[in-house]
Amino acid sequence: MVEVIAWLLWVCIDFVLVFTGKIVVTAASFGQWRGERWSGKESRIYGAAGAFCFKRDGQRVFTTTALLLVGSLFYVLLFVILLWYSAQHPSGG
Repeated sequence: MVEVIAWLLWVCIDFVLVFTGKIVVTAASFGQWRGERWSGKESRIYGAAGAFCFKRDGQRVFTTTALLLVGSLFYVLLFVILLWYSAQHPSGG
């Protein structure tokens, strides 16, 4: 039972990180790049083994692994910025 709950939790976290990565990639490139479709496996057909991104029809496509990495980095940077901000502006009086 514990394994099932842990697996479901990881699937939810994975989905959030990949979706965040997809939003960050699209926003950072102003829509010129895109993330791989959730259900599709374009990287297996068009990309090299282990690649983080590839070009398809002239558009840069980030694989699910790269989106997971970008999403994780986004939250790590957000955490570091919040720590820095809280150190600069202590709320204690």
